[in-house]
Amino acid sequence: MQSVFRNFLIALAVCLPMQAAWADKYDEAIEVFKGAGESGSYFETAHGFALFPTIGKGGIGIGGAHGSGRVYREGTAIGETSMTQLTVGLQLGGQAYSQIIFFESEEALKQFTSGNFEFGAQATAVAITAGASAEASTGGGTAAGASAGKKDATTASRGYRKGMAVFTVAKGGLMYEASIGGQKFSYDPF
Repeated sequence: MQSVFRNFLIALAVCLPMQAAWADKYDEAIEVFKGAGESGSYFETAHGFALFPTIGKGGIGIGGAHGSGRVYREGTAIGETSMTQLTVGLQLGGQAYSQIIFFESEEALKQFTSGNFEFGAQATAVAITAGASAEASTGGGTAAGASAGKKDATTASRGYRKGMAVFTVAKGGLMYEASIGGQKFSYDPF
């Protein structure tokens, strides 16, 4: 069991790019999501969002993911957030991706920033780069999505679910996965 965990940590470390390499990683990630099909329109209507420029994910049987980000209200950063995910199931590999969670209202933002917030059994998300996904959502039901490139993103659910909409952009890596897990978020105001 220790060797499996050690191998998992090695795979996760390989997936995590050096975050200190550039100071404007948040601005770059925002521009990617603004130009990525459907997610771009959410910047005009959302009350706020949580942005994770890079989340590293890896697994060999037992998997995990982690990333740090910022929370924004009406375009202004108001705090820092982190995401941790644990998954169990058939999985092998590692990948890195960006994630953004849009908040439809002040109430949805408050729910996220009230302490430890969780998405169970994977958050509804759409891959904005080429690929396909099918996942269970926190609001009940399932979602599936496919896209051909950064400019062709759409979501299966068409809008907010429980006041939130989640998008991801693949950055690199390869991961085979049929697992169950959840994402847990923490928040610290500036």
